[in-house]
Amino acid sequence: QVQLVESGGGLVQAGGSLRLSCAASGRTFSRYAMGWFRQAPGKDHDFVTAISGSGGSTYYTDSVKGRFTISRDSAKNTVYLQMNNLKPEDTAVYYCAARTYTGAVSTSLENYNYWGQGTQVTVSS
Repeated sequence: QVQLVESGGGLVQAGGSLRLSCAASGRTFSRYAMGWFRQAPGKDHDFVTAISGSGGSTYYTDSVKGRFTISRDSAKNTVYLQMNNLKPEDTAVYYCAARTYTGAVSTSLENYNYWGQGTQVTVSS
């Protein structure tokens, strides 16, 4: 069983920054691929970014490239999402997710088997 706990969401003005954290339980964290998804009001969950178990491979959706950075600290069992130059369209609930059966990244929601509770990010214009 893996538990994921997100933190770091909040309200920020357009152009501002936030850093989300996702703390994971489990002794094999470094083997998991981790991802961030988001869900805006009235919309489905959308892929944002993912990082491989080793941390050597990352993938971003086009709309956040150059603004968001995913990273992981295996010593702390934590994955981070640094979000810079935030835009109102980034407003959503952000969820972290784990693929505990592989270290390979995936952009598909159904390929992640553990999820956090979500943290709200609101960007005002």
